[in-house]
Amino acid sequence: MDKAFFLNGGAGRVLTAIPALEKSIQKNPNNIIVAEAWPELFLMSPTLRDCSYVPNTKNLFEDKILQRECITPEPYRLNAYYNQKCNLSQAFDMIINELDEVPDIEPIKLEISKRDQVFGYNFIDDAKQNLRKEKSIVFQPFGSAATIEGRFIIDSTGRSFELADALHMIEQLKEEYVIIMMSSFPIPTDQDLGVLTPKDLNLVQWAGIVNAANGFLGCDSIGQHFAHALDKPATVVIGGTAPENISYPHNKKFKIFDLGVGKRKFAPMRVTFDPAYDLNNEGLMLMDDKTKKEILDVVKGY
Repeated sequence: MDKAFFLNGGAGRVLTAIPALEKSIQKNPNNIIVAEAWPELFLMSPTLRDCSYVPNTKNLFEDKILQRECITPEPYRLNAYYNQKCNLSQAFDMIINELDEVPDIEPIKLEISKRDQVFGYNFIDDAKQNLRKEKSIVFQPFGSAATIEGRFIIDSTGRSFELADALHMIEQLKEEYVIIMMSSFPIPTDQDLGVLTPKDLNLVQWAGIVNAANGFLGCDSIGQHFAHALDKPATVVIGGTAPENISYPHNKKFKIFDLGVGKRKFAPMRVTFDPAYDLNNEGLMLMDDKTKKEILDVVKGY
């Protein structure tokens, strides 16, 4: 039977499903996608843009879903995933394409429109000229679980930079780099940080900016997936999640700093809920001086 794949969750998770969905559609062009989240990401795939729908599409049920089987792929519930034998993209491939063995990692191929490519180029070029700097870096220190609490930023999942470490990175990089903060909220400080904090950009525009920048620095979040898909150099700092699951250790342009190795407890998100895992992991992203220097040395090579 033809299938309707329902995709939900965070932007990075949705993005990593694209190669598996493309493979499925190429095998059976009658399959469709219902984008419960981040539908704009599917527009960047020539294979998927014409067979992707949002849930409120008029008559979607009668016209498309009624004659198909509804499938909601859940990579977090795959044995190979929670045993760190595959990453998100491979997990989606195993579920969507019904594979028994862990497949090779397929590249994520994104097609950015000319408008969004030009937007990213002009944004960074203008910033370089205005700030009189030759290099640019996209910095995404905070993941989707991070929240502002007064003058603090906390992330109970241990995925985000500690605020003090994020400020240190900015201070050390801002003299040489245009720093574009990829964040849904500003850093709570009265200081003039000397960074750019774009507002009200959609994900496709952010892809244009990452594409035009010299490199990426960040945590386990959508920015690193864009960097991987767009073949940009990236420095990714990981704590509460496993790099084998959520990043790209095989990518030669990626330098991964795993601060949770030997201390992390795998948090089975969307499988069970036990606060003890997050309590163990929430402090893993705190960096010592040696680690901060090593990260900065890599970034300054971009």
